[in-house]
Amino acid sequence: MFAVVRTGGKQYRVHPGDKIVVEKLDGNAGDRVTLGDVLLAGDGGSLKSTDGLTVAAEIVAQAKADKVTVFKKRRRHNYRRKKGHRQQHTILKIVAIGDQKAEKKAAPKNEAAKTEAPKAGATKSAAARANEAAGATADQHEASAVAGTPTENPAPNNQKAAGAAKTAAKKAAPAKAAAKTGSTKNAAPAKAQAKKSPKK
Repeated sequence: MFAVVRTGGKQYRVHPGDKIVVEKLDGNAGDRVTLGDVLLAGDGGSLKSTDGLTVAAEIVAQAKADKVTVFKKRRRHNYRRKKGHRQQHTILKIVAIGDQKAEKKAAPKNEAAKTEAPKAGATKSAAARANEAAGATADQHEASAVAGTPTENPAPNNQKAAGAAKTAAKKAAPAKAAAKTGSTKNAAPAKAQAKKSPKK
């Protein structure tokens, strides 16, 4: 069964056993609260009458929301005001909607199944358990392996690797210079020097 209740100016859809955060309600942790403003109630696909229907809840805790910074400013008037605010909340646990209470999870009654499980595990040989552990570790290593092969950094004392790196850098340098110069096809034509006329 579900219900839509209104509290603190907000509406919440609740089921028995749900926990919700609402605007602050009076009371301490463990107190019972009755929410009487039920807007809608239903069970499955059918709606039920809300006349006299109430939602019983229990206060879990009184808490505060995250801090909100309120900053006011009026430009060109040297006016600034900074203020923080934390809204107070109440955490509720829905105990019952009308006469339907929250279902408690019952412990499994079949204790024989619990006792049989360790016996089945004990029958495994040590070799079988070792094989399972080895398979699990191999899978973990495969999952954590990085795709691709890493490049090796030349060590400072490795002269061959360092020399190869230098020659590669030298070969790349002229290509970069050529790329910087670019083509002069679309460049503006250079101004021709003005010819001086001979003196008469």
